[in-house]
Amino acid sequence: MSVAFTREEDLEATAADLPDRPVSPHPNLVTPSGLTQIERELASARAAYAAAQAQGSIEADRTAMARATRDLRYWSARRSNAQLIETEPDGTVRFGGSVTIEREDGRSQTWCIVGEDEADPTKGSVSQVSPLARALMGKSVGDVVSINGQEAEVVAVD
Repeated sequence: MSVAFTREEDLEATAADLPDRPVSPHPNLVTPSGLTQIERELASARAAYAAAQAQGSIEADRTAMARATRDLRYWSARRSNAQLIETEPDGTVRFGGSVTIEREDGRSQTWCIVGEDEADPTKGSVSQVSPLARALMGKSVGDVVSINGQEAEVVAVD
């Protein structure tokens, strides 16, 4: 069937059938700032849901309601199973801490190990379930780890 003969309501109904955002099977460990981020996202989802309801007829904008409902379910689930982890520095790489590594090619990189929802590698944070974090957890200054087939030395732990 040609797109020219597709009714606008049909496109909107398809868009309204958004799949749920996948929830990780891993424990939802969060730092204090990660918990704040989840609560901020949950408040935003609640506001979007209320705004979609206030628009009057749900049929008027099914996509907005579907998106708001999906986000509200996701952030509610993430908040309900969040496990706040506050750790003190002990000289080893741990959740919530930072680690600096030096790679074989001389590059130095610093990473903060955080929860999945707060991880942003472009800003220097990686999820505790990432291969990088798993390789580094429990290591101390001077330890050498294998990351993607290359060796790196732990040069600082905060």
